[in-house]
Amino acid sequence: MALMPKRIKHRKSQRGRIKGEATRGNRVSFGDFGLQAVQGGWISAQTIEAGRIAASQYLRTEGRLYIRIFPNKSITSIPLETRMGKGKGEPEFWAAVVRPGTILFEIGGVTEEAAKICFARLAHKMPVKVRMVYRRPM
Repeated sequence: MALMPKRIKHRKSQRGRIKGEATRGNRVSFGDFGLQAVQGGWISAQTIEAGRIAASQYLRTEGRLYIRIFPNKSITSIPLETRMGKGKGEPEFWAAVVRPGTILFEIGGVTEEAAKICFARLAHKMPVKVRMVYRRPM
């Protein structure tokens, strides 16, 4: 089941621009290792769900997966071969807006080698370039 907001103020949102680095959500908070976006972009709810399934299949019972992004932007599109005019299209899917530096996923309770393998599986599914980061000592 793909993620989406329970209720929203406006059904359709403007595209916007992704400028600058992430100032919030850019450090590993919950787990020991994190998957950090190097590029900005949109990550759809289906992609987040695919990453969650890939990670949980690898981790099985050991370790804990934390998803740090949520798709709260509606992406609209007009049907193919439609003439100009007639307004904005209907919402097609939900996406999370990701800036460079945002932590996408975190893993806790596993070894570094297991986290590397798990994040390699996740990185294949992500539409943006990512890297593995470690938790900073307090």
